[in-house]
Amino acid sequence: MAVITISGEYGSEASEIAGRVAAALNYHYVDSVLIEKILDEYGLVEFKEMYETMPSLLSRFDEVNNRMKDMLDRVLRALGRHGNVVIRGRGGFAVLGGLADVLTVRTQAPLAVRAQRVMAREQLDDLAKATEVVQQYDRVRSTFVESSYNDVVWSSADAFNLVIDTGKIPLALAVDWIIEAHQAVVLREAGGEPTAHDLAVDEVLAQVVNAKLKCATAH
Repeated sequence: MAVITISGEYGSEASEIAGRVAAALNYHYVDSVLIEKILDEYGLVEFKEMYETMPSLLSRFDEVNNRMKDMLDRVLRALGRHGNVVIRGRGGFAVLGGLADVLTVRTQAPLAVRAQRVMAREQLDDLAKATEVVQQYDRVRSTFVESSYNDVVWSSADAFNLVIDTGKIPLALAVDWIIEAHQAVVLREAGGEPTAHDLAVDEVLAQVVNAKLKCATAH
């Protein structure tokens, strides 16, 4: 079994790359929508709103974020133990990155490149507006991760095994690099290090994950 987490700046094509990697490996693709469905069924129905409005929630951060972080961590651990998953975003690298069978990836690109992509994708006619959108999404992501996980800097390469600049690296090559790195992780001897298989997971949550992945067998 193995797990890949892919985190990325807004407009760096992280979701497209994650989807392609999952398809190439025949792994489960886990995005924010699927994570939110699991959280909904497991009991945190307001997760999306809480995540997206985090900067305005800092005054009551402890009360709200501790509950959200705890439940999200549980879901990420359950997904990790299930195995053969590509997890897109939601702090997966911070929760699972220390495990021997987990590959953590970050995608990034210059702001100008990302703004142009977002302007084209979202049919915006103002580059300044597209730049503002990109910066806002980046702030939300960095605030959530850095407020939730001590000593983790969302923009730092130190938190990842592989960092790819999609402003220079074509998507197809990025996918190939991730798959090659994944194979190295799969073949690597754990040497007594903890793996995702060792994670303690609530069995009710594990059943919810199995149902949402449409796969009853942990890998």
